Amino acid sequence: MTNVEENCGKESGAFFVLCKNSRYKLSCDMEGNMKNLEVVRLERTKGVELIAKEESGGKFQFSKEGAGFILPKLLNGEERYLSFLIQVEEQHSLAMTLTVYVRGESAPAFIVRFGLLPQVQTPIVLDLDWMDANELFPEAPRGALKMVCHGKRVAWQEIEKIVLGTMPCFHQVKCLISDLSLTEEYPNISKLPEKILVDRFGQSAWKDWSGKIKDDEDLKCRLNAQLDAKGEYPFADWSSYGGWKEKKLTEGTGYFSKCKKEGRWWLTDPEGYAFFSMGPDCVGAGGDCRIDGVEQWLAWLPDRNDKAFSAMFSKSERGGKKNKIVNFSFFQANLYRAFGESWREKWEKMLCRQLKNCGMNTLGNWSDARLFGRTGIPYVTSLPEFPSTEKNIFRDFPDVFSEEYKAEAVRCAKALLPRKDDPLMIGYFLRNEPAWAFVDQLMLADEVLYNPKRTACKEALIKFLAERYGGIEQLNQAWNADFESFSALYQPQKDCSKRSARAGEDLREFSKKMLRAYVEIPASECRKVDPNHMILGMRWAWISNPDLMVGWENFDVFSINCYAVDPTEKIRQVVDLGVDLPVLIGEFHFGALDAGPCATGLEGVRNQRERGLAYHNYCESVAAHKNGVGCHYFQCYDQFVLGRFDGENYNIGLFDITSCAYPEMLEQIKECSSQIYKIADGEVRKCKRDVESIPMIAY
Repeated sequence: MTNVEENCGKESGAFFVLCKNSRYKLSCDMEGNMKNLEVVRLERTKGVELIAKEESGGKFQFSKEGAGFILPKLLNGEERYLSFLIQVEEQHSLAMTLTVYVRGESAPAFIVRFGLLPQVQTPIVLDLDWMDANELFPEAPRGALKMVCHGKRVAWQEIEKIVLGTMPCFHQVKCLISDLSLTEEYPNISKLPEKILVDRFGQSAWKDWSGKIKDDEDLKCRLNAQLDAKGEYPFADWSSYGGWKEKKLTEGTGYFSKCKKEGRWWLTDPEGYAFFSMGPDCVGAGGDCRIDGVEQWLAWLPDRNDKAFSAMFSKSERGGKKNKIVNFSFFQANLYRAFGESWREKWEKMLCRQLKNCGMNTLGNWSDARLFGRTGIPYVTSLPEFPSTEKNIFRDFPDVFSEEYKAEAVRCAKALLPRKDDPLMIGYFLRNEPAWAFVDQLMLADEVLYNPKRTACKEALIKFLAERYGGIEQLNQAWNADFESFSALYQPQKDCSKRSARAGEDLREFSKKMLRAYVEIPASECRKVDPNHMILGMRWAWISNPDLMVGWENFDVFSINCYAVDPTEKIRQVVDLGVDLPVLIGEFHFGALDAGPCATGLEGVRNQRERGLAYHNYCESVAAHKNGVGCHYFQCYDQFVLGRFDGENYNIGLFDITSCAYPEMLEQIKECSSQIYKIADGEVRKCKRDVESIPMIAY
């Protein structure tokens, strides 16, 4: 997931702002570090009456609409790092933002969103060099949660104000902020406090809820009861694949396929029955619980040489960063407590029985490959590696016109060979949420010209322009430019598409050529290796640019990840942009704060019961659309309360960290599955259930 989110670039909530003409008082220590901001004048945003003030000792009360402040010194651009200590004095996490506004634009140009744990003082360091927009997921200091950068590249000279603030919340929140400072060098991070935040089962130690595991006997009893569940689909009209025997669309090809009938798209199972794909992502007992640097917050951690638990520790690198990530699987430790050495075998049986019993017929993306073909449940997967190049254009967008990209496409496609004859595989995604596509209205050809590297894309672009205009004088006239020659385009050129309307047209046309190559080259190689299975698209985080539709003809299914109360509008957007394909939602979820971890994820509701109702509403909305063929819930298990590898800590699972089910969720999933095919076929109308949304706590 990601990421993450479409509305990050939009102004929301309200801020109290210290601008250049504001009166303010700022006290500093002997080294000039800024502390204890006292706000004298408040500025309204969008007519919202602000309820935000500083209390004694740097304690701020933020309004539920969101609030923030700016330090004028930030406008100078002389220091690189903004750092401070903060303690959220609530029972839940908090999302904060550093929001950058440029002159002449009312909407934010660039935003860093980051998450904070409650009840513990946390150091935060924000690198202002991130405003070059090359970093999407920067590394957070230990103790902090996920950080995400959204928006376009911003130069210091363009900045009007920078606001540090909170995101909207469902109530007023209080934070204690101290040691606010700006430095040229990376600051010394204070030692994290000694405090127990996680109990021996990996659960939050500072809050209680109904169903929270109290001891080993309680855990054994709960999981063994779940192990006794029946392991079959509960509906007589479902095929062995989870298709609908009441609607046979084809004779069956032996593989999953697609079919359009009477203006409605369907997936079909290997026997030719209509198939609507539902199931959780990340079905596995890996348990991504990051512990490096926060061991003192854990009530229990086994010795790494303990034979029973040593294999539950793991190390990894995040995005090529130097810092090693250390994980410990509380998930596996809890299964071991309940089932002993045979925990994996019993977990697999228990989990698959539960999924089938509530009418889930798909193992979603990132599920444990050891489950594929063994459970009888169909699955989707991803191309293990999407082709890349040594020289990228922007973030992870490769040099698509290079011979290297073509060779990498051939190599990456070979990974499909082992499963090309598996009838249980529905299809595969080419990749997930490309980082370059998180920038709304990104002009890729602009990035080619801005990038100082001599790439094959730059060579192709210069050739494209030379052939179109013939001479540099003609290009200069059309572009309102003064290049001495076409060779001048080898030097970094910023925002060429803004020079004139003609320049924008030329560069958009070339950008679309790049996008087509980006899709067609790997898709073609994958077809050669595996002609049996469907290509399920790219799982776009959102449609940040209509040009992302380029190359859709190479897919069998168009996929998007859609975090919303109702996905109908997003599916409609895809169709209205000219895509005539089935549409599959690769990710959605709903979280609450009454149980489990302390953040809601990208869609928040009041409690576990409403999570189930929101799930029911969402799936029916997908099924009711003529292009909707499935939706996969992110994710199977809750995330770790202190954060997974990147710091997400959301209550979004069908099951918690102890593998115990949220019964309110499974009850609604089963009820939804029982009617989903009749909804899709138009026999039954979807029914909207009352759910109260709350502002998300997510990063």
